[in-house]
Amino acid sequence: MTMPELINGSGNVFRDLGHPDADILQAKAILAARIIGVLDDRGITVRRAHELTGFAAADFSRVRQAKLQRFTLERLISMLLKLNKDVEINIEVKPRRHDNLVSA
Repeated sequence: MTMPELINGSGNVFRDLGHPDADILQAKAILAARIIGVLDDRGITVRRAHELTGFAAADFSRVRQAKLQRFTLERLISMLLKLNKDVEINIEVKPRRHDNLVSA
């Protein structure tokens, strides 16, 4: 039995799978995981989350199902803020490994 080749990932599964918006997708996934964590830790149903935040219960259901296409980062952050969580964002801008932009 041959062992499969072990490949180290980049730390972003979406980038490893070739998604063009990998960083945004990962940020959304992290925020969604935090929302789910708050709901689970506090035993909050999606209906109760709606009552507490004003966001539709269906939105919380979509987050739980990782159906994040409709959500912006701002909306996910707003959901966390309404759930009484602070959100801190650190942004670092670096050149890409293979920058294809043409210098002007």
